[in-house]
Amino acid sequence: MAAKSFDMIVIGAGPGGYVAAIRGAQLGMNVAVVEREHMGGICLNWGCIPTKAMLRSSEVFHLMHRAKEFGLKADKIDYDLDAVVKRSRSVAGQLSGGIGHLMKKNKVTTVMGEATLTGKGKVSVKTEKGTEELTAKNIVLATGARARELPGLEADGDLVWTYKHALLPPRMPKKLLVIGSGAIGIEFASFYNTLGADTTVVEVMDRVLPVEDAEISAFAKKAFTKQGMKIMEKAMVKQLDRAKGKVTAHIEVGGKVEKHDFDTVISAVGIVGNVENLGLEALGVKIDRTHVVVDEYCRTGVDGLYAIGDIAGAPWLAHKASHEGVMVAELIAGKHPHPVRPESIAGCTYCHPQVASVGYTEAKAKELGYDIKVGRFPFIGNGKAIALGEPEGMIKTIFDTKTGELLGAHMVGAEVTEMIQGYVVGRQLETTEEDLMHTVFPHPTLSEMMHESVLDAYGQVIHM
Repeated sequence: MAAKSFDMIVIGAGPGGYVAAIRGAQLGMNVAVVEREHMGGICLNWGCIPTKAMLRSSEVFHLMHRAKEFGLKADKIDYDLDAVVKRSRSVAGQLSGGIGHLMKKNKVTTVMGEATLTGKGKVSVKTEKGTEELTAKNIVLATGARARELPGLEADGDLVWTYKHALLPPRMPKKLLVIGSGAIGIEFASFYNTLGADTTVVEVMDRVLPVEDAEISAFAKKAFTKQGMKIMEKAMVKQLDRAKGKVTAHIEVGGKVEKHDFDTVISAVGIVGNVENLGLEALGVKIDRTHVVVDEYCRTGVDGLYAIGDIAGAPWLAHKASHEGVMVAELIAGKHPHPVRPESIAGCTYCHPQVASVGYTEAKAKELGYDIKVGRFPFIGNGKAIALGEPEGMIKTIFDTKTGELLGAHMVGAEVTEMIQGYVVGRQLETTEEDLMHTVFPHPTLSEMMHESVLDAYGQVIHM
């Protein structure tokens, strides 16, 4: 059978791959996308989207318990875990189906199967019907990543879960251990803790949410503890003894090993790039700790071969993958896109309270040698936050004293994942403190705190 020829082949249809395919098609290229499992990848099917649907359920449940504060009545408050999961799956299903529609609309050829690069510009796909050979001058690797499994702490789907099991829980955990307090770990801890699981979080670093600004981490930890979570920092799970319906975790903390019993463990200790069985080594692609080594334009060093998203390294975020997909498609089409700068990409964590940030933390800015001005503003000083019944939170902004450049912004509290974008746009437009001070923020909104935080950095704060 003759090989089918394309201008561009994308391997993987997650938020990086499918976006690259659409942009390539918009630019007039003949594009094929190869996907082995689900259109929309992990993000849509087993990540960002279904977790947000579940967290929304726990957020509403939490609010129902606060009904009295708002002058409302709600009796016999309860939940149905199966129904919560069913809603989450139907949200994911609706969006995954939508990706298939977008492929058709943009005339992108979809091939369902496992891809291998058999040579330069050659892709062999194992499908249900046999093998299909495809060729293209340009190939984009967007194969994503999977959960890292630590020896002895491997998931079994019964007592020890990965994110996938946690999204399709066989039961409601009573006593839960979450290993790892990055975004994935803390979101699941937040969800199950809100629904009543006695939750312990173990973090090997010196604080929860270790990539966030230290002050924000400390604020979030206080909130989690107040909600009944047990947080163990600088701690490590050494082994898990599995028995019927019970796991005994050996946790090393402060040089001593403590034993604690749980009925469920969720492992969220990072990710591993999907680089195996693609034929990358034979082509001379450099791989460093399961991630493909690329330059700022996602080029692998092998002519016509690009890698985007999780497989190309941190930050491991869907929106970074999508943006790289657009950049690579434009590069292939002969345009001159800007490279994606990691420090301009916001991170959002949908625990309760929410956490969001962009740019440098205070410690990083100092380490890079900047002379900085730091502003802060608490939710308690904002009318809208009090009216919403969400007075706990803070916004922190970091500026370069010399130039007034916004170096970083860090937030914890209600709806901060939506607000962070204001600072992201500001950074993209190379805004200074003066621009932000002269911007009129609408009242009453949570966003006014963004303004006040800037004013505070320069000793001009009004409402504090």
